[in-house]
Amino acid sequence: MKRREFIAGAFALSARPLQAHAQQPAARRPRIGVLVYETPRSPFPQTLLEGFRQLGYVDGQNITIDFRSAEARPERLPELAGDLVQSKPDMIFALGGDVTPHATKATQTIPIIYVMSADPVELGVAKSLAKPGGNSTGVTFLSDQLAAKRLETFKEAVPRIARIALVRDPSHADNEWPVAERAAKTLKLELLPVEMHDPAELDRTLETAKAAGIDSLYVVSSRHTVANAPRIVDFANRHRLPLVAGWGAWVDAGGLISYGPDVAGMIRQAAHYLDAVLKGANPGDLPVQQPTRFQLFVNLRTAKALGLDIPESFLLRADKVIE
Repeated sequence: MKRREFIAGAFALSARPLQAHAQQPAARRPRIGVLVYETPRSPFPQTLLEGFRQLGYVDGQNITIDFRSAEARPERLPELAGDLVQSKPDMIFALGGDVTPHATKATQTIPIIYVMSADPVELGVAKSLAKPGGNSTGVTFLSDQLAAKRLETFKEAVPRIARIALVRDPSHADNEWPVAERAAKTLKLELLPVEMHDPAELDRTLETAKAAGIDSLYVVSSRHTVANAPRIVDFANRHRLPLVAGWGAWVDAGGLISYGPDVAGMIRQAAHYLDAVLKGANPGDLPVQQPTRFQLFVNLRTAKALGLDIPESFLLRADKVIE
């Protein structure tokens, strides 16, 4: 059986009795703990709650949701994870690759569902994507084909690019650098790795890359790069450097192109595991989901400001064009 067919079947089985399950009166509401880096009002938690509601689960009606929020202070995450575990929820949702390890260290018994842009295997929270083992599973925005396809798309839109700075946070567990490096050789592109160790040094780091003769930017999405997206995009546009990145927020911020997963759709997909685990499924037996649908966004205003003529055929393929 193909992996995608297996996954679809697993979701179909869990979804079939869902409506009846949500309508049945229960003596005790399941308690769902949610550990987040920022606040419950941030996009990821709000999209997760939307996914719950679409499945018939509503906070205060048939489930109780208990948030723990670090409010963008990573040093708080170990304590918050421990506090959430001590409250004994039926399940924990960990939102983010920098959040998840704290949850998995805090408990090896409470089921954990995670959402991350990192590689859960490289991060050490899954034995494999097909069968993660332990008490956790979830979704990752990463896909082995993604970095290569993003570079191909970038080169198609801006044929003149030749020397690309690949901006990434080295503490973020991902596979983008080696996959992009192999793709770059095939496309006859040169990649210059630019590591963002400290946001305070970001401007100096980018200036050093510019002095090395780059003509464009490829940004690997992570907590730190996304948090500094306005600065990175501003640098790129001031220096007339086309920029490609992981998903739509970069284009909304003024970047030229994004090609990546439907992030909101992936978060809602993670919500499907709520029902499966409440019915007794072992998270370690449920495969980690990878994206199967990708979105192409283009900022035509930025293209015009950079003097780029994006082919009409390319724009017709885009899921969103900002004019």
